[in-house]
Amino acid sequence: MTEAPPPRTLEERLRDAHAKLRDDVDLWVATSSPASGVHLIPLSYLWDGSTILISTPRASVTARNLLADGRVRLGLGPTRDVVVIDGVAEPVDIADLGREVGDAFAAKTGFDPRELDEPYRYFRIRPRRVQAWREADELPGRDLMRDGRWLG
Repeated sequence: MTEAPPPRTLEERLRDAHAKLRDDVDLWVATSSPASGVHLIPLSYLWDGSTILISTPRASVTARNLLADGRVRLGLGPTRDVVVIDGVAEPVDIADLGREVGDAFAAKTGFDPRELDEPYRYFRIRPRRVQAWREADELPGRDLMRDGRWLG
């Protein structure tokens, strides 16, 4: 059995979480609504330094849930190095997205919803709470953001 590294400092966790947001391509998206219930799917995303942009078919459970209740929970990384984000999603029409942002999303994720036959909707997610931990010893101090403000 290998010995686990010591718990990371807040600064280390912030650096690691920002790197994961910048470098990863996919995350888990959890939504819910009274009509559809709880729903969890993986989606590709674009991080712009303050918000997360996702896209999903307009008729999907995820889109319906986000339109009914914008609250969303996101998960990045493996279970032993996770970043969990609670946020609020706002719909963004393709016409309002802007070519530059749409191109950046397509380049980062490897697909361009603007070119698909099936209508897609974008959602911009504003993080309200961000947590990160690797093992149980990192549960204390796992908050990196509260009420939309980064700690540290």
